Amino acid sequence: MFGKKKQPSIKSLIAQGSSIEGNLKFTDGLRIDGEVMGDVRAAEGGASILVISESATVKGQIYADHVIINGRVMGPVHASELLELQPKANIEGDVSYKALEMHQGALIAGQLRPMSQDAEDKPVLKLAANNG
Repeated sequence: MFGKKKQPSIKSLIAQGSSIEGNLKFTDGLRIDGEVMGDVRAAEGGASILVISESATVKGQIYADHVIINGRVMGPVHASELLELQPKANIEGDVSYKALEMHQGALIAGQLRPMSQDAEDKPVLKLAANNG
């Protein structure tokens, strides 16, 4: 409905108090509430969603289609579709994305890089009018 793709369900959880050392590959959806010391990568070929909660810390690279961050990330973030930065997001690294939603309070210590798009595929810029 309204042209939105159905989001994959979150099937895996790294709970608060858990710590993983090493690279992690997932399919569909993953929620991190604990700590990951290594790269977090979605498997290729399907839609993916990664949620990094307020209590989570990731030290490594992140690759997924849809990434929602409200915790701490030390490393580059690559969101091939949408990157949502919640108010308590704290990223130390470069960020690349196709679309970005950033809430007040989110911090990024790095460069923001929109993924290159073809001239025909550029998003339309719409300015909101202030009717006040």
